[in-house]
Amino acid sequence: MINAIGIDLTANDATPKFKLGTMSGTIGTEGPSKIYKYVKYLKGAGSVAAGAGKVAYYPTVTVAGTNTLGTVVTCDLSDSDEVGAGVMQATVTDTYCGWIQVHGIATLAAALTAGADGDPLTPTGSSDGTLDLATAITDNICATAIDASEKIVMCNFTY
Repeated sequence: MINAIGIDLTANDATPKFKLGTMSGTIGTEGPSKIYKYVKYLKGAGSVAAGAGKVAYYPTVTVAGTNTLGTVVTCDLSDSDEVGAGVMQATVTDTYCGWIQVHGIATLAAALTAGADGDPLTPTGSSDGTLDLATAITDNICATAIDASEKIVMCNFTY
């Protein structure tokens, strides 16, 4: 993994400061492991704003474009294929760049749609910017509820 130096997790960059898809984080060296990914944000057709602690999803190809798959995210669930991308680290303006957390313990801004401690979580069935209890084998499982009442999850998003 490339560890980007000088990252600002609260970034809201009009011009990218890193190559989209750049990864950074710690792997159990100083506390719990956390991995972050630098992405471009799109608000989607529903004009869903990004905010710290909101879950982001990978948008459909028609929204993101084939050349940007894996480096563009949205919190608009209806403009996604219901594949979790990560947890937004800041409020990021439409078409601007910022960081999402893809691995490690995170606290979500909104309560889970459903689920209890230890449950697998998915975007499927949730509302914009959050996760729901995975109930089908076809659900994209991207996190596990650690303390559902406190909105604490273990991120295991595909990156």
